[in-house]
Order: sequence, then structure tokens, then C-alpha cells
Amino acid sequence: MDKWQLLKNRRAILSGLVALGIAAMGMASFTGSASAQSLLEKIRNGETIRIGFSNQAPWAYPGENNEPLGFVNAMTLDILKKMGTTKVEPVVTEWGSLIPGLQAGRLDIITGGMYILPARCRNVLFTDPIVVVKDALIVPKGNPKGLHSYEDVRDKRVTLVTGSGYESVAIAQKVGVPDDKLMQVAGDVEIAQAVKVGRADAGSANYLSMKRVIENDDSLELADPFTSPKRPGYSALGFPLNEQATVDAFNTAMKDYLGSDEMMASVTKYGYDKTMLPDGTATAAICKE
Repeated sequence: MDKWQLLKNRRAILSGLVALGIAAMGMASFTGSASAQSLLEKIRNGETIRIGFSNQAPWAYPGENNEPLGFVNAMTLDILKKMGTTKVEPVVTEWGSLIPGLQAGRLDIITGGMYILPARCRNVLFTDPIVVVKDALIVPKGNPKGLHSYEDVRDKRVTLVTGSGYESVAIAQKVGVPDDKLMQVAGDVEIAQAVKVGRADAGSANYLSMKRVIENDDSLELADPFTSPKRPGYSALGFPLNEQATVDAFNTAMKDYLGSDEMMASVTKYGYDKTMLPDGTATAAICKE
């Protein structure tokens, strides 16, 4: 083969390599574009959305085959349908794993009924509030220790149980309940069980959840009256920090939905009534407290 033929072959090889490089760059660009698809685009395209929650009846809890039950899940499914998708993948996990799961990309939305708190606002984008609810204290039938506040728990040096990551933990600590008198468990069912078997003298969480877990248990009751140092809790759906456009779209879809006949038909069976509807307090204001 003469040198001219060698040069011709080399040019052909180089041209081929350049073409392959351009094609590879195009594929990489396409792949990057696909992977960068926003959650809002996925919803509008009718794709499957992963909703994360724990066993928090009546807020959000799993039914048969992890069917998403509870009023927050019911509201989420209604709103997602309005926005473009009816496909969801329930991801059931412990309460304390919801925010880490969202941050790690294992969840698209937290539907567990999470309170909007300044500390959480640094890790989660919250929608507008979807419910306003007070907290409660469960005690053994007859309230033998006479517990009607966090201060009573502190002053009588009895044991309080609540959920790991619950707002009740911070409230009890702020009031001065000693760490050795503050038990943290996985969720509401475990709170009730701890009081029932005598491992704790009282249990704290939100009113709806506490009412639900003891409604068929004659050995437990809600402390009445109960005085809490905290204002009512504002709960919302949680999104990753880079999904502001999705949160804005959710808020827009919720404006006509909250309090509507459609919504009440979905949530009334879970104990949600119109007294629990948001009062106009903005998420941004709560995050700044």
C-alpha cells in the first residue's frame, strides 16, 4: 500500500472517530436532558409519582398491598389527577426516614401529614397548608396521674412518649421534660402501646392521630382538658428543594379544591371536617418563625 493510500485510510478512520464522538455527545446530551426532567413535567406527562408516608392514621397510612389511605393521601391523589397523573407508587417508611428519603431521591412527595416547621423548611419545600390541627395527650383511663399539660409531665416527673421526629419532642424539651423521661418511638401505634402497657404515663402527638389510635381502646383516653404551649399545627405536602415550580403548580391546583364538595367527599371518612381547613396563614410566615 503506497503512502497516499495510507493517508487516505487514516483520514477515513479519523473522520469515523469524530462522527462517533459527535454521536456520543448527542446521546449524552439527550440522556442528561431526560434525567433532568422536573417532577412537574413527570406529573403532566402522566408518569408514576412516588409518594412517601408512614403509618399515621388518619393522616396517611398503608392499606392492603400498601394502598395509600388517609386524608392527606386522598387529597394528594385528587390534586395529582387534576394536574395530569393518576399513577402513584406508595413508599411506606418510618416517620424519621421521610425527609432523608426525599433528599436521597427515593421519594417525590411526602404525604405523611408533616407539620411545617422552620427547621424542616431548610430541607423541604412545603405547599400551602392543607390542615390546621391541635395536639393532644393520651393517658390511661381515668387519668390517674392528673396530667393536663407538658408542665404536669415535667413537674410530676413522669414519662412522656412521643414519635421520633415529632414536634412534641421539641416542645417537651423546651418546657423542661428531662431526656430520661422522654421516650421516642416509631409512630402513633407505638405511642399508644407504650402508655397501654405502662412503659409511659402519657403520650403526645396531634389530636387527630391520638383520637384515631385509641377510639377502640377502653383502657386509654384523651386528657381533658389539655393545655399546650404551642399554637395549632399547620400541615402540608413536602417536596424536594429544587421543585419550586411543582409546589407553585400544586398550590394553584389546591386553591379551588380546599374546602370543596369534592375534597370533603374524599376526607370526611377520615375525620377531617371544615373546622380543620387552613385559616390563611402562609407557609412562608411559618417557616420564618
